[in-house]
Amino acid sequence: MQSLVFLCARRLLGHRPGARRALPFLPSELYPVLFQAAFVDGRALALQDLVTSWPFPVLSFQCLLGRCGHPRHRAHRAPHSPDKLCVQAVLAAVVAHVRRELEESQQTPSDRQCHLRVLDMTGLQDDDSTATATARGPEGMSLWSGTVALAKACLEVAKHQREVQKHNSKRRRTPSGSSSPPHAVGVEIRADLFVNGTSSGVLRDALQATGSPLRLRCRDFHAEELSVTGIVALLECLDPGGVRRVDLRFNNLGLAGLCAVVPQLSRFPDLLSLKLPYSNVDVRRHAAGADAGFRRLATHLGKLRALRELNLGSSRLSGKLRQLLRNLEAPLESLELAFCYLLPGDLAFLSQSIHAPALKKLDLSGHHFTESLLQPLCSLLENSSCLLHLDLMECQLTDSRLEALLPSLCRCSRLRCLGLFGNPLSTPGLKTLLRQTSVLPDLCLVVYPYPVDCYSRETPRAPAPSAGPLEDALDEERFTAVSAELCRMLVSSGRDNAMWTASLCRQGTLDYFALGELQPNPQPNPQH
Repeated sequence: MQSLVFLCARRLLGHRPGARRALPFLPSELYPVLFQAAFVDGRALALQDLVTSWPFPVLSFQCLLGRCGHPRHRAHRAPHSPDKLCVQAVLAAVVAHVRRELEESQQTPSDRQCHLRVLDMTGLQDDDSTATATARGPEGMSLWSGTVALAKACLEVAKHQREVQKHNSKRRRTPSGSSSPPHAVGVEIRADLFVNGTSSGVLRDALQATGSPLRLRCRDFHAEELSVTGIVALLECLDPGGVRRVDLRFNNLGLAGLCAVVPQLSRFPDLLSLKLPYSNVDVRRHAAGADAGFRRLATHLGKLRALRELNLGSSRLSGKLRQLLRNLEAPLESLELAFCYLLPGDLAFLSQSIHAPALKKLDLSGHHFTESLLQPLCSLLENSSCLLHLDLMECQLTDSRLEALLPSLCRCSRLRCLGLFGNPLSTPGLKTLLRQTSVLPDLCLVVYPYPVDCYSRETPRAPAPSAGPLEDALDEERFTAVSAELCRMLVSSGRDNAMWTASLCRQGTLDYFALGELQPNPQPNPQH
């Protein structure tokens, strides 16, 4: 429910001339709610006015708006996709403020209207995954386009600084002949950055603009489809402090490329998350020096002292897990090894390692859990008492294999999210899963597969396990009935607040940094 203050702020901003005249006389405590109202209603010009006279040293999008969680964004576009015009308006106002400071550098700080020193845009946009990009509306700003806009803003201010310095080079001398010391000017922009081959040049130029009064500081760095030299060049430009995640996807680095990139990451002391999916590493390639390469990679991974999340998905790592993880001194809390062709020995090592009891998120999707691999998986789950999120998608789990896994799965007493999409389970198998997991009080999200008995019998199922039945062969009426029955079972067992769904797009993947935000399901009051 909207507060009375928020409703008044919306009403005031509805008449811009009056709002502009009123701003100098309003208490600073009202600026945050005015910013919220302007952003929710898409009032770009009002946002410019507010930033121009912002009374605080910090303006944080996430603190003011949450993760873009206001109704306008939730209802009309993909999560974490802010209004492009609003973001551009804020950036334009910041650029204008810094330009004005440069031109009036002899002015005392008390005479300035705007007190902004830090613009925090972290968490404003989601990453540019295919699903997010497809669902994003035309008004939304992607992380990629936001990164380009920030880089261009930094370059514009750097250019203006050079022009001002050139203009003032022979002016404003003190009687002693030295330049009058100007007051500190500039704004630090904290942001998540997403770069690919088309934007790497402008971002590199912006990061190399040392001494610019508009300073770009990265929190989460995402790079896609870049060369090894391009990635290394950008990493060298980042401010070491504050980088918490490096996500290098679809870069086709190979083992040699990883051995060139990962050593650069030791300069980031706060690096918590490293994602290297689709890096094209394959142990089957018997290239000269491959064993030495794995040893080098493991050594440099061990130098990342703060690392808590590692994603090596879609690299063939059969028999190499012990070697890769053995140098890590602190336990991982999130480990994503989807489609890594792990062997029983790999899972056996993991189950006895320091990581198992610390894991909060585990993704082993894409593995064929026959009996030889199922047993070490059971041991791993029994030792993973902190597990919150488990993905076992497309693992060829049949009803019998899932039933064998359930006792170990139910030992994960804190489990909240379970992904089983793409497994050949039947309706009776799903009912067994629902009944058996009633002992997991915090389980609030289960992504289950379309039951095999909900496909038309006339259409033969594809033989490939990953392919499964064709979607157009799904018997919608039968599946709707199964879904309704599962919902009734949830309600009758007192778990009506849990979500069981076959939709991957609607739920997405839970981010490691959001794991701490998950709250356990409230227990029903027996008196009600």
